[in-house]
Amino acid sequence: MTEKTIFELSVADRKGIRFPESDVPETAFPEHLKRKTLNMPELSEFDVVRHFNHLSRMNFSLDQGFYPLGSCTMKYNPKMNEDAARMAGFSKTHPFQPIETVQGNLHLMYQLQEQLKSLSGFDAITLQPAAGAQGEFVGVKIIKHYFELKGETQRTKILIPDSAHGTNPASATMNGLTAHKLPSNEEGNIDLDALRNICDDTVACLMITNPNTLGLFEKDICEITNIIHEAGGLVYGDGANLNALLGIAKPADFGIDVMHFNLHKTFATPHGGGGPGSGPVGVTELLSSFLPSPVVGIVEEATADYPPLYGFISPENTIGRVKAFHGQFSVLIKAFAYISLLGANGLKNVGEYAVLNANYLLARLRNHYKVPFDILCKHEFVLEGAWKELPNIHALDIAKRLMDYGFHPPTNYFPLIVHEALMIEPTETESKEMLDEFADAMIKIAEEAQTNPELLHNAPHKTPVGRLDELKAAKELILCCRPKSD
Repeated sequence: MTEKTIFELSVADRKGIRFPESDVPETAFPEHLKRKTLNMPELSEFDVVRHFNHLSRMNFSLDQGFYPLGSCTMKYNPKMNEDAARMAGFSKTHPFQPIETVQGNLHLMYQLQEQLKSLSGFDAITLQPAAGAQGEFVGVKIIKHYFELKGETQRTKILIPDSAHGTNPASATMNGLTAHKLPSNEEGNIDLDALRNICDDTVACLMITNPNTLGLFEKDICEITNIIHEAGGLVYGDGANLNALLGIAKPADFGIDVMHFNLHKTFATPHGGGGPGSGPVGVTELLSSFLPSPVVGIVEEATADYPPLYGFISPENTIGRVKAFHGQFSVLIKAFAYISLLGANGLKNVGEYAVLNANYLLARLRNHYKVPFDILCKHEFVLEGAWKELPNIHALDIAKRLMDYGFHPPTNYFPLIVHEALMIEPTETESKEMLDEFADAMIKIAEEAQTNPELLHNAPHKTPVGRLDELKAAKELILCCRPKSD
């Protein structure tokens, strides 16, 4: 089939839908608001269905194959979660309903808060933030508000490791605070001497990911948090890599004061395509009164005759509302279903198998690619996608060639502290057979780089489109499929 836009498929007077006769009085529409013409494609319903199904098959998805994006935790999402979110009692309720009519919804939200508290060790949870990035913003805002209330307005410095996610400095800046980079040591962990030297009474917090973006556990995490606390600051935990710790360790036990969760990563909601996301924030008792308002709580205790009545509570020093209504409710349902289905032992298996799978892949690839920090990894690891003897081969070439083998590329060029970085996270849901297929493809590509480098330079060869000019695509956006003449 020749690729055509939906406008090129258009045929005059062809209709995909016919509206029924109006059963309400017509109202005259203001003439000055009417369009004289409306350039829209004219197609039958079948044409539209066939067109968009064809486009969907050109896209790669986790249901088609391995998706080893580092720091994104692209794991299998049980279809049971989708069924739960579509139950009428959830999907057909409205946030403006009286709380007495949505007690099941509020019960789920309350229990999810309790589950997240149990998994993380925090004392209070908000479910409001709509994504991990917003959760970060909220966490830093809570810290800023805390110090403002204490009168310590000089604390404007946010310490961020050089291996951190890009959202960390953005969250600091958007809160009017200043990001300061912390270097890594030769082991890929935070340099403790550099940390001590920069700590003073201007430090508001350290933002730390543990395991970090190199896939390494910060072995000095308790000393790191003690240094920050002794300086009067707080510690923010980036929860993007929580998958490696499930059922094994609780971030609050490390001395973390506030952390966001990525429900759409760790707890198996479909991830990608811009959403939907969910980024709840957990805090210690010290910060519990600063959470966004409202949070779900018990407003009337249970009696012998009635269960507890759930409602909304406003924390005393709240930073205010950060999202309309009460968070991404459908994502909350899926996370609750996932946690409830697996239970404590199942969640521990998630963490253990995620670490096992990553170390298995690393063991198979370390003799074929340079590993900049070659020690026991956690849920992910980073390779260098380049060789000194092959100066014209880059990580991008390897990533594009992987597409010919049927795999989605891993994360490229991140973290920035690794030359030609390829960050790989297999997750716990991939089988040994799939991991071996991926490892075999990576090893084959390493051989091709030596014997036939042009094969990599011109890849991909088997995808619907070849290698795109990504820089041009970013600078010359085409956001509409209408013909140029329009």
